[in-house]
This record gives sequence, structure tokens and C-alpha cells, in this order.
Amino acid sequence: MSVVPDESAPPDPGRSRESLDLVLRVVGGAFAVLGGLLSAVLELLLAPLRVGGHLIGVAVLVAVGVNLLLGWFAHRTVSRRWAVALPAVPWFLLVAIAGLRTDEGDLLLAGTWVDLGMIVGGAMTFAVVGFRQVLAAPPPPPRLSSPPAP
Repeated sequence: MSVVPDESAPPDPGRSRESLDLVLRVVGGAFAVLGGLLSAVLELLLAPLRVGGHLIGVAVLVAVGVNLLLGWFAHRTVSRRWAVALPAVPWFLLVAIAGLRTDEGDLLLAGTWVDLGMIVGGAMTFAVVGFRQVLAAPPPPPRLSSPPAP
């Protein structure tokens, strides 16, 4: 009898599946955080958009639509109820920083109806998605494949 473990035995498929699942969840969470940052940047760029000298408010629609998709994406990829915070926190931070005046007096969010609508619409979207995830029934446990009958 040898004390060296038998290396010809196949690895446990459950362990490799769990590690792959964890990697995919972490990557999905990272994409959700990046999506929150990119969403805020896009909305801040669209906020002052004018047509014929009038603000058109497309940033409000983008804030609601993209933040809804980001909340859904984060929940689906991370499979946790708190996952909506992954895109929401960087979005809130970037929008809050954009509302601060610099030393030179520059300001990204000047307080127009579009800016306020973008902040309220984006924040409410994340709040509603998060609230729905908290109230949702827990997902059923994953079904394990049963061994074939002899």
C-alpha cells in the first residue's frame, strides 16, 4: 500500500463547478460595478444635452432604463439580494461628486430639471429594484442530478 495519493482519480466535479460559479459571480459583480460607473458618466454627459436651446431630458430616461437593467443584471449574476448595491453605490458616489463645486467654480450638475430628474429617477430605480429583491421569495435550491437507476 502506497502513501502517495492516487493521482489517476478524476477530480471532484462538484468542487470545480463551485469554483467556476464563484468566479462567474465575482466577474459579474465587477461588471455590475463598472456598469454603475459607466451609467453615471453617460448620464452626466447627457444631462446638459439641448436641442434648439432647450433641455431635452434624455438623461432621465437613460438613468431609469440603464439602472433598472443594472440592478437586474447584478441580481442575476451574483444571485444575492444585496447585489443591487454593486452598481448603485458607485453610481451614487459619482453623481454626488458631480454635484460638488470645484475650487474653480465648475459644476457638473447645476440643478436644472434634468439634473434633478436624473438624480431622483436613478435613485428611485435602484431603490425599487432593491426593495423588490428584498421582498422576493427566496429562489428554490438547485436541483442535483440524481445518479442513474441500475
